[in-house]
Amino acid sequence: MNYKTLALSTLALAAGSAAFAQSSPGPQVTLYGTLDANVQVLDGAARQTRVQSGGLSGSRFGLRGSEDLGGGLSAFFTLESGINVDDGSYGQNSFWGRQAFVGLGTPYGKVSLGRQYGSIYTLTNEFSQFSNVGTGASTAVIGGFGGYEPVRGSDNSATGNGGPARVNNSVKLESINYGGFSAGALWGLGEVTGNTRGNRVADLYGRYTGHDFDAMVSLVDDKADALGRNVRTVSAAAAYDWGNARFNAGAMQVNDRSMADRDGKGYWLGASYRMGQHLFKGQYVESKNAGALADGKTQAFGVGYQYDLSKRTALYSSVTRFKNDGVGYVSRAAGTIPVGLIDANDRNLTEVVAGIRHSF
Repeated sequence: MNYKTLALSTLALAAGSAAFAQSSPGPQVTLYGTLDANVQVLDGAARQTRVQSGGLSGSRFGLRGSEDLGGGLSAFFTLESGINVDDGSYGQNSFWGRQAFVGLGTPYGKVSLGRQYGSIYTLTNEFSQFSNVGTGASTAVIGGFGGYEPVRGSDNSATGNGGPARVNNSVKLESINYGGFSAGALWGLGEVTGNTRGNRVADLYGRYTGHDFDAMVSLVDDKADALGRNVRTVSAAAAYDWGNARFNAGAMQVNDRSMADRDGKGYWLGASYRMGQHLFKGQYVESKNAGALADGKTQAFGVGYQYDLSKRTALYSSVTRFKNDGVGYVSRAAGTIPVGLIDANDRNLTEVVAGIRHSF
């Protein structure tokens, strides 16, 4: 009988301890993701039909978490992996290629370390009617000046840091919101022995949000000493919400201070209107080369439609027309244009897309 009493007491204590552990505040971890796939038809000098991953949003899954440390302090982290839904491979050439960072929040702002979004990614994504994904339904593919791709990053940027869209080896400082104003700074360490400024990315931004108005300015200095590249990008964008309508505009100027002299500039204008579950949108983008490739220009105009089946699932479609001019033009389209799709006699391209996005 005593043994039974002891056993029951032990079980009661264990149950009480488990209940206390579950009800006590602790780390909060969330698994999340987005799966986005579409059928894309590209029509130029030749035609191609393909299934692509990412039209409204880049496909991904990730983990994010935070812990309240008391005294206004908190710890947080994000691990996010890009997915190519069309073939099951991972994106960004790395498993946690979208984001991987850990940080500390304070009453004045936060600091984080790892692979993180730069301000160019935020500006071209949040102030555009179309996502700045690498493939899919997008006229937000802004940039592409002479092979330097400020929107998504490329081998022509500081490759040791992953490009200005996502920056490796970075330290990021972000302020809290003061009456609608916020600011941030990011420094991507090049990790070059004997040269603390070699292959580095410096990124500064400021933003105001309030009264249905949102605006952001960005300065990114991207330097790759080993490759002789030195590119500075200045960007600005704004958006205004008027009832069910949203208007957006932005501009970007790239100053290539290397021997290649692949300067460029561009702007975009867009608008959308929501009617319940229906969203209609359109956007015009122009990218123009300067410097060594001064005659190259691409114009793109796209219209899109989105139908929200629920808060997490949407059907979408879009039609985009790309017009490429000049000897030094950069053929702007969603992702890399397959060989043979355009030629010297027919440089223009029409893109038609229909897809589905689901988030969890």
